[in-house]
Amino acid sequence: MAVTTISRRNLLFGRGASEPERICPPGVTLESLAACTGCGRCVDACPTNIIDLAANRPSLDFSVGECTFCGDCRRACPEPVFQSADVTRFAHVAAIADHCLAKNNVACQSCRDSCPEEAIRFQPRTGGPFLPVVNENACSGCGACVGICPVGAVQVAARNREGAHA
Repeated sequence: MAVTTISRRNLLFGRGASEPERICPPGVTLESLAACTGCGRCVDACPTNIIDLAANRPSLDFSVGECTFCGDCRRACPEPVFQSADVTRFAHVAAIADHCLAKNNVACQSCRDSCPEEAIRFQPRTGGPFLPVVNENACSGCGACVGICPVGAVQVAARNREGAHA
């Protein structure tokens, strides 16, 4: 049974929780998901266990791990769901919210330490812990920084269009 969380604000205004945006495996587009039969072979093949079926279609959950771009999901899929064979980055990047510990004067650099691309740096500031900065050009969107954040302040967001072509 799926658990639905709802914010107090939405509860007061009578709105349900919004569905999280689907994050497709590397090389899969929302359009190519139409060819998916929901067999689950990609789920079984994923060595980091981040693929799950949501509404009978694959979706990534970075709270449990990261994508290594190994291609095992693509090789296991019997349908023409995967559009590209050599994918090494997502159309999204890491985004650090305001409730980040470092942004609230608590020393933490977990996201930086977990980033295989070294895309998260910490800039010094006077009177407090260093602040995180994401280099969108270096970020692959693998999600390694998402699950490691002790307060859930790291999520994924659409890649800056200007940065995507640099």
